[in-house]
Amino acid sequence: MRRIRDCLRLYFENKFSQSQIARTLGISRSTVQDYLSRLAIKNLTFEQVVKIPDSDLENLFFQSEKEDSLHGDEPGEADYEYLHKELQRPGVTLRLLWEEYKKTHPQGRQYSQFCWHFQQWRKKLKVYMRQIHTAGERVFVDYSGKKPCVVNRETGEIKEVELLVFCWGCSHYTYAEAQPSQELKYWIMGHVRAFDYFGCVPKLVVPDNLKSGVTKAHRYDPDVNPTYTSLSEHYGFGVLPARPNHPRDKAKVETSVQIVQRWIVARLRNQVFHSIEDLNRAIWLLLTELNNRAMQKLHRSRKELFEELDRPNSLTLPLERFVFRQSYAPTINLDYHIEIEKRYYSVPWNYYGKKIQAYVSDGTLSVFYGGKRIAIHHELKKPYTYSTQPEHMPPQHRNYHDWSIAVVLRKAKEVGPATEALIKKIINQKQHPQQGFRPAQGILRLAAAYGNSRLEAAAGIAAAFGFTRVHQIASMLKNGKDSPAEEATGTVANVNNVRGQEYYTQKEGTL
Repeated sequence: MRRIRDCLRLYFENKFSQSQIARTLGISRSTVQDYLSRLAIKNLTFEQVVKIPDSDLENLFFQSEKEDSLHGDEPGEADYEYLHKELQRPGVTLRLLWEEYKKTHPQGRQYSQFCWHFQQWRKKLKVYMRQIHTAGERVFVDYSGKKPCVVNRETGEIKEVELLVFCWGCSHYTYAEAQPSQELKYWIMGHVRAFDYFGCVPKLVVPDNLKSGVTKAHRYDPDVNPTYTSLSEHYGFGVLPARPNHPRDKAKVETSVQIVQRWIVARLRNQVFHSIEDLNRAIWLLLTELNNRAMQKLHRSRKELFEELDRPNSLTLPLERFVFRQSYAPTINLDYHIEIEKRYYSVPWNYYGKKIQAYVSDGTLSVFYGGKRIAIHHELKKPYTYSTQPEHMPPQHRNYHDWSIAVVLRKAKEVGPATEALIKKIINQKQHPQQGFRPAQGILRLAAAYGNSRLEAAAGIAAAFGFTRVHQIASMLKNGKDSPAEEATGTVANVNNVRGQEYYTQKEGTL
C-alpha cells in the first residue's frame, strides 16, 4: 500500500507527471495509470485516501476485480463483444457507445467505470485481438518461417517452398498460398490472387521489409519497389511497411502465420505433394475451414466478421486484373542494344546513349523512352543471345563514328594481326555485324589491363583453339596462359649429383 500512497502523493501534492512518478518509484507508467483510474472510479479525493487505513485501502482498490467481475447476466452490464466489434467501424468511439448504452441502461455505469470495465475485458483477449483496427483499412502480409515441402516426382528430392500469408486487421480474415520463392513476380502475383480471393482491396497493406516489397528499409521514409508501387496504384491501396526490428507493427500477421502453420501446415505434414499447384489446392481447402471456424473469445468466425465489417468498408476491385511486368532502366549501348538479364535486344540506333525504361510481361519485352514505346521484342529464353530487328539498324553507308565496324577493326589492327583476325571472326559469325560489337569491345579493353603484346599473344592462341568468348580470353591472360611453354632442350647443367654408369656397376656388397 505504501507504493499506492506514494504514487498518489507525488501526483496530487508534488504535481509529478505519470512518467516522472513511474521513474521515481520504479514502476511502469501503466501501473500509475491504473492506480489513478481506480481512484477516479471510487470517486475519492486524495485527502480522503490519506485517512483510510492500509487494509481498508487495499480492499477498496482491488475488491472490485472480483465483486464487479464482468458477468454477462449482471444487470446493466454492457455487451463487450458487441463494443469490441463496433469500435472497428469507421468513426465509432467508446464515448458514442457509452451514450447508446446509457439510453438503454439509465442506471448503468458512468463513463469512467464503463471504460475501465471494457479495458479489463479486453485484457482477457489474446494480444493480437486487443488491437482496434478500423474496418476495411489494413491487410498485413508476411512470409512464414516454417515452410511446407514438395517432392520431385522423378528424383525424390524434397524442396521447401515459401508460404505467403495475408490477414485483415479488423476481421482476422486470412489468405495463404505456397510459392516457389520470394522473387518479385511471386510476391506481386500473390497479392493479386489474395485480392481476388477477398473480392475487395484494403486501403493500406502493411508488408515486412523484404527486398521484393521494400527496396531500402527506413524507419520514416522507406523506398518501395517500383513494381510494388505500380501494383498499389493499380488497386488504389497505400503501402505502409513495418518499421525495421518492430514486429509489433505486424503482430496481427505474425499470429496469423502461426495459426496457418498449426491449422494448415501441420495437418498436411504427412501428405506428399509433387507440385505447388497440388499443395495450394490442399491449403485453400483447409483455409476455408479456418475462416469459417468460430474464434474462441469473439464467438464469431473470420468469414462472418469480414462480410460484416471489412468488405463493406474496403475498396472495390478494379475492372482489369493487374498484369505483372518486370521493370528495368538500362542505357542503350554502343551497338544500339540493351542488356536485360544477360540477353540483348535492339532499339532504334538514333537513341544511342539514352536511358530508357524496359518492361518484361507475358513473354514480351517493351521498351519506352519519354513515355513512348520505341521497340518491342519476344522475350529471349537463353542468356547471351540477341534479338536484333533490321529496322533498328543505321543506314548502311552512313559514317558510324566510334561505334562503326571500321573503327572496331582499326582498333583491333593497332593491337596486332592476330587480334584483328579474331575480331573479324567474332563479327562475321553473328547474324548481324552489330551483334559482335559488344564482345569485340570486351576483348579490346583487355589491352588496357595486360598490354597489346600479351593480348596479341592470347589472340593467336585463341585462334588455334577456336576461342571466341570474352571470358576465355580474359581467363587466359589472368592465369598467364598467353605465352607458350618453353621447350625443354639441352641437358641438365648440374651433373655433380647425377649417378653415372660407374655407380650401377659397383658390386652388390658395396651398395
